[in-house]
Amino acid sequence: MKGTGENKQKSKQDQGGFRGLYFLTSVSILYVVMMILSPDKTASSISASGDLLLKIIPVLLLVILCTALMKYYISPKTVKKYVGSDSGVKGWFLAIAAGMLSHGPIYVWFTLLKELRDNGMSNGLVAVFLYNRAVKIPLLPMMIALLGGKLVIILLFYMFAASLIQGMVVKLLLD
Repeated sequence: MKGTGENKQKSKQDQGGFRGLYFLTSVSILYVVMMILSPDKTASSISASGDLLLKIIPVLLLVILCTALMKYYISPKTVKKYVGSDSGVKGWFLAIAAGMLSHGPIYVWFTLLKELRDNGMSNGLVAVFLYNRAVKIPLLPMMIALLGGKLVIILLFYMFAASLIQGMVVKLLLD
C-alpha cells in the first residue's frame, strides 16, 4: 500500500509541472500577441517585470537556499518537533518570530511554507507566520518615533494576540 500513496503524490507533482508549462506557454503567447498589437506598452511591461525580478532575486535566493537546506538537512521529525501540531508554546513563538524576521515579497515564502507543511508544520502556525509578517522589526523605531511608544506596544500586543487566535482557529478548522 505504501507504493500507492507515493504514486498518487508523484502524479500530483507531474500534473503541477504540466500546469506550470501550460501557464508559461499561455503567458508567452499572450506576450507575442501583445507585442504585435502594442509593441511600446509590451516593451514597457517586460522592462517593469525585469526590474521587479531584480528586486526580488536576493529574497528568492534566500528562500531557495532555506528550502534546499531544509529538504536535505532537516528531517520531518525535526519540523514536527519545532513547528508541528504538538510543538506547544515554542512552536507558536517560533512562528511569530519567523514571521517578524522574514522580509521581501510574501509570495517568495510560499514555497518554503509549503515544504514545511509537507514535512509536518501545523496549518495554524503557517497562519501565525503569515499574520506576523505585518510586523517589521527595522520599522519599529520609526513607528515609535511617529506614533508613540504606548500605541506601538498596544498595537503589537493586539497583533500578536490576534495572530494566535487566528492560528488557533485555522488549526481547529484544518489540522
